[in-house]
Amino acid sequence: MNLYEWAERYPEAAAALKATIFHLGHPGMPTTDDEEASVQSAVRLEASKRGDRLWRNNVGAGKLENGSFLRWGLCNDSVALNAALKSADLIGIRPVKITPEMVGTTIGQFMSVECKKPSWVYKGTPREVSQLHWAELIYGLGGYAAIVTGPGTL
Repeated sequence: MNLYEWAERYPEAAAALKATIFHLGHPGMPTTDDEEASVQSAVRLEASKRGDRLWRNNVGAGKLENGSFLRWGLCNDSVALNAALKSADLIGIRPVKITPEMVGTTIGQFMSVECKKPSWVYKGTPREVSQLHWAELIYGLGGYAAIVTGPGTL
């Protein structure tokens, strides 16, 4: 029996384990299933079950102790670029079999997943538009891009 089979057999114990792992009382940890962080955790778990791998893509900028300035995260080379294209919360790779001339060969397809809380509705804000532009860029280049509100929408 693996962990997923155990969780299906003992849902109350699995819920208690999840609470222990994901709700440790640290600042910023999810406290309800309505929060984006909970969606990210659930989406990453679902992706792993499918054989995909997703990692958190932290994006930001700030001054270091030595006074130098550092930008981090994908597509965050400048303020202007970050305003036009906002990379997704989760970045990863998934195995894809190629056919017919490369039958049996597996490649890694780039994945980009933006997570939103379950009640989110697209409103066309500047942030949402730049996130959509990023997803369109990734999709247009053959990658997998999605904006999701839960594991069932991956």
